[in-house]
Amino acid sequence: MIDHLETLLGHPVVDWKAGEPLPAGAIPRVAIDYDDYENKRSWTDAFEEFLEEVDTGPLAGLVVGAYDFASSQNSAFVVEAIVAARDQFASLRALFIGDIVSEENEISWILQSDLSPLLEAFPDLEYLGARGGDGLKVGSPRHANLKTLVIESGGLDGGVVRALGEADLPALEHLELYLGTDEYGGTVTIEDLAPILEGRVFPALKYLGLRDAEIVDEVAGALVTAPVLNRIETLDLSLGTLGDEGAQALLDSPLVRGLKKLDLHYHFCTDAMQEKLKQLPLEVDVSDAQSGDEWDGEVHRYVAVNE
Repeated sequence: MIDHLETLLGHPVVDWKAGEPLPAGAIPRVAIDYDDYENKRSWTDAFEEFLEEVDTGPLAGLVVGAYDFASSQNSAFVVEAIVAARDQFASLRALFIGDIVSEENEISWILQSDLSPLLEAFPDLEYLGARGGDGLKVGSPRHANLKTLVIESGGLDGGVVRALGEADLPALEHLELYLGTDEYGGTVTIEDLAPILEGRVFPALKYLGLRDAEIVDEVAGALVTAPVLNRIETLDLSLGTLGDEGAQALLDSPLVRGLKKLDLHYHFCTDAMQEKLKQLPLEVDVSDAQSGDEWDGEVHRYVAVNE
């Protein structure tokens, strides 16, 4: 359900191809394809060609696409190459590592690494995104200007969330985490989320996305009195396994009524519950209702992004 990025910071994202000019204002996606992989042309080779051909100084952003087709290399060499070239990206404000779709590699097979060197190398960075949770780390995030952090994963390790709970990101307005399932490495607990839900971090936060979560009913219950709801404008619990239990907790929370938007699309709520949610005095998205699979007398629900 995750496609290639089409825009970033309002700029179109386009595939960079050797020998072809980059459209004005576009953000390039530097990637290799399977033919490159078969012919031993690495992502590092492609990036070196990119640096030789493109005037990178004015670029607002950089997107890293497929960098490995064998699930044998994590993104450390990509991070190292970008950090080494930091002086060539004078205007860089956005980075996305791993813009990879299922035809290239399943999200659970994408090998990530410690992305914190990127924050250290680019003090003006406003947007950092990554796809793939296997091996992902963010160090102890400290950054004065980062406004958006996006982590898309089929299963997010609780250590990443605990690190964010100790982060110093005073400008962060948009935090989007795909929590996923334990089947694909998701270990996030409500205790891990506590510093975020209690508002102990991210004083500028306006959007909180705890998406694609198998534990979303539990998250919804924890949000009932969560101080973070006094701060944010949008709560996004979409793409998960939300059912009537979690939805009722949201309905019962007076703090939810102070939001501007509640995004619950892709959910497992009954029609009656959807109608109740629509009566909340804010924008509520309850589109893309799902029905679970039933066997052995149990109904099984599945998050939208889990492979």
